[in-house]
Amino acid sequence: MSADPQQNDDTPAAPKPKGRGRLVLIAVPVLLLAVGAGLWFSGILPNMLGMGEKSKEAKLAEAAAAPKPPTFIDVPELIANLNAGGRRTGFVKLKAKLELPRAEDAAPVQAAMPRVVDLFQTYLREMRPEELRGAAGTYRLREELLARVVPAVAPAKVDDVLFTELLVQ
Repeated sequence: MSADPQQNDDTPAAPKPKGRGRLVLIAVPVLLLAVGAGLWFSGILPNMLGMGEKSKEAKLAEAAAAPKPPTFIDVPELIANLNAGGRRTGFVKLKAKLELPRAEDAAPVQAAMPRVVDLFQTYLREMRPEELRGAAGTYRLREELLARVVPAVAPAKVDDVLFTELLVQ
C-alpha cells in the first residue's frame, strides 16, 4: 500500500453534487429556447435570417409586377331569333363585353370581332328559349360563348364574357 492517502481505496471519495449538473442540463436549453423565442417574436431573428420586411427596392419591384387591371371590349349588340320549333318565334337581345387580361390583346380581338359576332349569332340561333331561363341558363350561355371566342381570337387571351344586357322574348 502506498503512503499516498488519495490512492487509498478505503477512504470514501467526496460526493459529487448531482443536483447542480442536472440543473445546468435543463436550464441551458430552456434559456436558449426563451431567448430564441424572444428574438423571433420581436422580429430581430427573422430580419437576421432574411425573412423580415423587404427593402424599398424590392417593394417597388413587386408593385411594378403587380397585376394590371383587365381591359374590356364591347361586343356589338346582337339580336337573334331563337329556335322555338313550331311555336311562336322567340328573340334574344344580347349586349356583352369581353374581359382581356392585357391591354395589348385589344387590337387582335378588335380585328377578330366580325368572327366573334358570327360565332355568337350562330350559337344564339340554335338556342331554345327554355335553355336561357334562370341563372343556370345564363351561366351555360356564358361558358359556351367563352369556349367559342377563345379559339377565334387566339393567340390573344380572353378571360370572360360579361353580359351587360340579356333579354329573352
